[in-house]
Amino acid sequence: MIKFLDLQHQYKTIKKDIDAAIESVITNSAFIGGDEIKKLEKDFALFQDAKHCIGVANGTDAIEIAIEALNLPPDSEIIVPANSFIASSEAVTRSGHKVVFCDCNLDNYTISIQSLKEVITEKTKAIIAVHLYGHPCDMGELLQIAKEHDLKIIEDCAQAHGAEYNGKRIGALGDIGTFSFYPGKNLGAYGDGGAIVTNDEELAIKCRMIANHGRIEKYNHVFEGRNSRLDNLQAAILNVKLGHLEDWTNQRIKIADFYLENLKDVSEIVLPKRSEWARQVYHLFVIRTDRREELKAYLGEQNIQTGIHYPIALPKLKAYDYVGQAKTSFNANNTDTLLLSLPIGEHLTLDDAKIVVEAIKNFF
Repeated sequence: MIKFLDLQHQYKTIKKDIDAAIESVITNSAFIGGDEIKKLEKDFALFQDAKHCIGVANGTDAIEIAIEALNLPPDSEIIVPANSFIASSEAVTRSGHKVVFCDCNLDNYTISIQSLKEVITEKTKAIIAVHLYGHPCDMGELLQIAKEHDLKIIEDCAQAHGAEYNGKRIGALGDIGTFSFYPGKNLGAYGDGGAIVTNDEELAIKCRMIANHGRIEKYNHVFEGRNSRLDNLQAAILNVKLGHLEDWTNQRIKIADFYLENLKDVSEIVLPKRSEWARQVYHLFVIRTDRREELKAYLGEQNIQTGIHYPIALPKLKAYDYVGQAKTSFNANNTDTLLLSLPIGEHLTLDDAKIVVEAIKNFF
């Protein structure tokens, strides 16, 4: 079996350090707060080239807290790409604002600059730039647009730990960036977890207070916040994994490069394109084909696991009937039935990738 994701394999390669980290937290009864979370916030900020990092309970909370910290006018319009997980958009609505969808491009499925420009109105106050599948958005263009229209940029980096735009790590290129440490992410915990990064000290303080009941010190609540803390046990696990992330990312890139080189002549599929300015970290390797369901079934018969991300474009979900963009001629609305995610991860060898490639070629 060539697995789509193999967290057990990953655990076995770092078992000694993971077990020691977990035992230390339990032995010291340091479950909330503590040295591990302080270390993670410091080291992850350095890893992402950000001045500040705040650990939170999960990636969705991270987006909601980031939006709240920006203190946008009530009922602001926030633009979200139509091809993403619902966390990117539900955080907008749950923060008291209005979702407006824009399209994705067909090269790497990140935000379409042209479509973005077309949906900006005087009510638009922010953009959520989703670095989808591990490919960074065109931050140069986005920053220019934000400057022209006085907009805030929230970078949704849930799938892009360590990704780069023009040699700079994403996350703190806009106003604020959010990360998920869901177990299946490139850097994943053993449960839910998330983080916020920013270069703005005032925003960092506000986010930390929101996530901790509106306080900096115990019982001194400046405003009503929420309870969204990354626990020390998950931080300890992430500290171990962070030391391996670059090696794991390089292996993902190696597998992706093999796919790109060896599938380029298969005319029935469309491969993702990596921009010359991008370091793509390949959380997912997504191809496009008119015969997705048949190919998925065939690969399954060959003991090759695949995935679909995402089967229904956000504007077409019942949750967004009120937005009224389900029938918009977005690429995202028309390609959600065509996208297939191939196995990718540090658990794969080039021999595994070769088997996947040969199976795809045999199918067509």
